[in-house]
Amino acid sequence: MTVNQLAKIEEAKSGSLSFLANSKYEQFVYNSGASIIIVNEDFVPVQPIAATLIRVKNAYSAFSVLLEKYDELLKSNKTGIEEPCFIHPSSEIGKDVYIAAFAYISPNVKIGDGSKIYPDVYLADNVTVGKNVTLYSGVKVYFNCIIGDHTIIHSGAIIGSDGFGFANGGEGKYRKVSQIGNVIIEENVEIGSNTTIDRATMGSTIIRKGVKLDNLIQIAHNVEIGSNTVIAAQTGISGSTKIGENCVIGGQVGIVGHISIANGSNIGAKTGVNNSIREENLSWNGSPLMSYRDSLKSQVIIKRLPELEKRILELESKIKDRLK
Repeated sequence: MTVNQLAKIEEAKSGSLSFLANSKYEQFVYNSGASIIIVNEDFVPVQPIAATLIRVKNAYSAFSVLLEKYDELLKSNKTGIEEPCFIHPSSEIGKDVYIAAFAYISPNVKIGDGSKIYPDVYLADNVTVGKNVTLYSGVKVYFNCIIGDHTIIHSGAIIGSDGFGFANGGEGKYRKVSQIGNVIIEENVEIGSNTTIDRATMGSTIIRKGVKLDNLIQIAHNVEIGSNTVIAAQTGISGSTKIGENCVIGGQVGIVGHISIANGSNIGAKTGVNNSIREENLSWNGSPLMSYRDSLKSQVIIKRLPELEKRILELESKIKDRLK
């Protein structure tokens, strides 16, 4: 059997390869036009299915591998240096690198084999870009920063801009504190569009291997994010905070500075983290921060507040009547 496209199960037509990983979409598998459907090993159909089923341990993960390979095929033809662009003579460019028109490569930049630099990317002095890195249009990387192998940075992201450092010089005037550190991004990191990662005041802001950052995230100076941590959009992390490995942080989370977050922490959306989290592999929610279970209890109480207020007013009225 031959397939020539990938498709969502509810939209798939003949010649498509699709997948079923979420039981909410099971209804579509019975009338899908897909020729092949990847399913989990434990999937038990309750109706006949016309498509050929391929059983795997994790259907979503398997399909993501296919998407990655398909994406690589689409982009594999990008090599060579387009004009006009600027590449300083002191820079070092590896093999099979793609540098698009209007990119700017400053002095002493190093770009590893197989990396792709799209239009309007700016790499400042002494930047190091590893192997098979993709920097999409409009990415800016300030001086001395390091980008690890197999990292992807999406359009508009800024790596190594100055940390928010100002000293009160008296009389309400603030003097800028020079930010002389850098940003180190290890291998297999992905950074979303318009995310900003500030350089360290001294030393390094560090994004460890395997970290995945969504769009529109602010990471302040001297922050360290542990390996394989995932952070959703619009989260802000204040300076010098250390986040552990394998954490999951939801959208619009606010994290104060100079604290630490334990490995495996799961932090719900819109949570305000105002203290260190020292116990590993626990879930948290709410603002101020509380355990996930306590936050659920609080939400139940909040929903009952109008009823409780009414009962209190009724009791106050009865007390007044008795006191007359």
